[in-house]
Amino acid sequence: MKNLNIALRSLFKKGRSNGIKILSLGVGLAMGLVLISKVCFERSFDKFYPDSDRIYRLHENIIRDGEYKSYGQVSGGVATAMQVEIPEVEKATRLTYIGGDKELFRTQDGNRYSARYVVMGDTNVFDLLPRPILIGDPKETLSRPGYVMISNRIAKLLGGAEQAVNKEFEFESSPGQTYTIGGVFEDVPENSHLRFEIVASLEGMSKWSRENWLGNDRYLGYVKLYPGTDPESLTTAIREMQGRHCDLEEVKKAGIDLTYSLVPLMDMHSNSDEVKSMNSLLGFLAFVLIFTAAMNYVLIVISTLINRTKEVAVHKCYGASDKNLFGMIMSETCLHMLISLLLAAFLIVLFRTKTEELLGATLGALFSTQTIVILIGVCIVIFFITGLIPTYMFLRIPVAAAFRNFKESRRYWKLCLLFIQFLATAYLVALLSVINKQYDYMVNVDPGYAYEKLAYCSTQGVEESVRNTAIEELRKIPEVDKVSACYDLPISGMSGNNVSLPGDDRELFNIADMYWVKDDFFSLMEIPVIEGEVFRSDGSASNKVMVSRSFVEKMEQVAGWTGSAIGKNIIITEHSQNGEPFTICGVYEDVCIGSTGNPDTRPTALFYDRYAPMILIKFHEMSPENIKKAQKVLEDVMPDRNVTVTAYYMDMIDLYKDSRTFRDSVMIGGIVTLIIALIGLLGYTSDETNRRGREIAIRKVNGATAWSILKMISKDISYIAIPAIVIGMTVAYYSGTGWLEKFTEKAPIGFFIFLAGAMMVYVLIIACVLYRAWAVSNSNPVDSLKSE
Repeated sequence: MKNLNIALRSLFKKGRSNGIKILSLGVGLAMGLVLISKVCFERSFDKFYPDSDRIYRLHENIIRDGEYKSYGQVSGGVATAMQVEIPEVEKATRLTYIGGDKELFRTQDGNRYSARYVVMGDTNVFDLLPRPILIGDPKETLSRPGYVMISNRIAKLLGGAEQAVNKEFEFESSPGQTYTIGGVFEDVPENSHLRFEIVASLEGMSKWSRENWLGNDRYLGYVKLYPGTDPESLTTAIREMQGRHCDLEEVKKAGIDLTYSLVPLMDMHSNSDEVKSMNSLLGFLAFVLIFTAAMNYVLIVISTLINRTKEVAVHKCYGASDKNLFGMIMSETCLHMLISLLLAAFLIVLFRTKTEELLGATLGALFSTQTIVILIGVCIVIFFITGLIPTYMFLRIPVAAAFRNFKESRRYWKLCLLFIQFLATAYLVALLSVINKQYDYMVNVDPGYAYEKLAYCSTQGVEESVRNTAIEELRKIPEVDKVSACYDLPISGMSGNNVSLPGDDRELFNIADMYWVKDDFFSLMEIPVIEGEVFRSDGSASNKVMVSRSFVEKMEQVAGWTGSAIGKNIIITEHSQNGEPFTICGVYEDVCIGSTGNPDTRPTALFYDRYAPMILIKFHEMSPENIKKAQKVLEDVMPDRNVTVTAYYMDMIDLYKDSRTFRDSVMIGGIVTLIIALIGLLGYTSDETNRRGREIAIRKVNGATAWSILKMISKDISYIAIPAIVIGMTVAYYSGTGWLEKFTEKAPIGFFIFLAGAMMVYVLIIACVLYRAWAVSNSNPVDSLKSE
């Protein structure tokens, strides 16, 4: 307690720089601890499920023309057959998505609500993937077609769990189909790869869909193995089961080798290449931030050593042992650490919204009990680092320092600490340059179509006649250039179908099926038609198809096509009912499906105007006012719908949200590290100019100019700054190129990016040195000599 009182009294003592120490350590801890919690959060996915180490996701593996692909969805009959036919499987269940991130539904009283993801599931979904059930019997509910279980969040919107039960609603995307709420489950945690808020009975699916073995691979299959079962040991049993339900020889004749594998539930998210790469970089960034803040704390303590030498020596004169001094210094460090942690907590809460936006999780999810234990361990390590190094130096102060002018600069300690800080700053600046370059590349690269003046509105569930009326009304708006419609947006990704030729049973390859479009689609999107013509609206397009350039190139490889593709016949599953062929009427230039960083590289195909619920609006000029006019027209035509007109470029920007938030995280971390490093540099320069005051004065008396003094001091700093910057840039190069590996399309990273970053850091360092040393270099040498 006595040591703590001494520490409290010294908190505001002049010359201790306690404010700067606590501020830099607190800011560094705030950033570093948040990033560590993010890494812990990403590694904790799906571990909340009981026996999660025995739960696996079924994957479908396909080899076609020597090309291996693995998919996380299977046909309807696979999962349930495993539970019946393979003794090592304890349980199995299936789910399939029927609603997206913002699925709108309307209750009988006319109120609209939005749910995040809607699935259909087996009756035993909550046996294998359990959630606390607040009300209702999930087995009974999910055994009845048209009944659903809802999350607690949805139930609260409807007035509470008890009030929600037996309420009826319908999704706006499927009007006329009524669902009844049969129970409520606790919300699925944020650290789950499988998020849903409504589970509908799978009995609503056709029996064929639930039991088929080839095609219709839309189901998420999960199995739970008995304890001690090695999933690799089931390979033969799974293959034999597959052979009992489908003709494997016929599958091979179609040019496909189809197998199934089990992927651990806990690896579905945490073990993906993207997440592992992000965790590595965020973990290293957290280390850099915390270590830099800790080293800056030590640097400032060492800088105040000269001022505290006599104090420590006097303590020793009055009988203070090394143990007493150890307790005094460690108590002081403990107090600073606690205040820094309070400051860090305050900053985290103060910037809560921005933190949650950058890290994609709420603070409650980030700071779980297990994570807090890890963070406490990190803080203990930092406490000992920031306490033991200064303690070691204070204990070495001789008693004689109380009676004479004792000076010990610890210059090499300071230079080593500055070297670490410069290296960390250079690393983060260079890494930020790489990330920013890739982000700008993805946002600005040409996706193969024009979207700057494009807006869209989903009209799923609207009658075709109403949709056509809406399109005609939109065309009457003077600010509108063109209007068309399509099945889905290119950035949304596309499901697949297989291509074959008439009279040939082989399935040649899989395409990203863009399904149907209306008139003016190609001119509105500005997609070049390189051969043939677009669909005609005279009724002749019902058996026509348009394909991409890569489709034709693929057919030249696998089917030996030569010459023009126009007029050739193909069969595409799902479209070619009873094997009817489609005739190619046009070839268009390839467009980007999905993100430009990781595009879907499969060939694409388009069909004409069977079902195109996504209305596309191209304006002469994009503006909020024009969007409001289009929305007003659509609201007038569809008064009973929740109409939203969205600018396409906003979705394009949101598509790269993860890369943008990662870039912003690195940028904030880099700024914090730079500020901490510059604080340390300013302190070091001030100490050095004070320590070398007599030397500088003598040099000036002997004719040295202010510029030569500044050059001398800058030269000393350059000896550590330049190597630190070079090493930091080199480490950033390897980290940055490793991060870029997760992207299919990469921005060109040249030498000048790193050179510019290095020059910027070096100029900032020298500028700080010159700023701090300017007063000394221009001072009167007589004043310095008089003070000696």
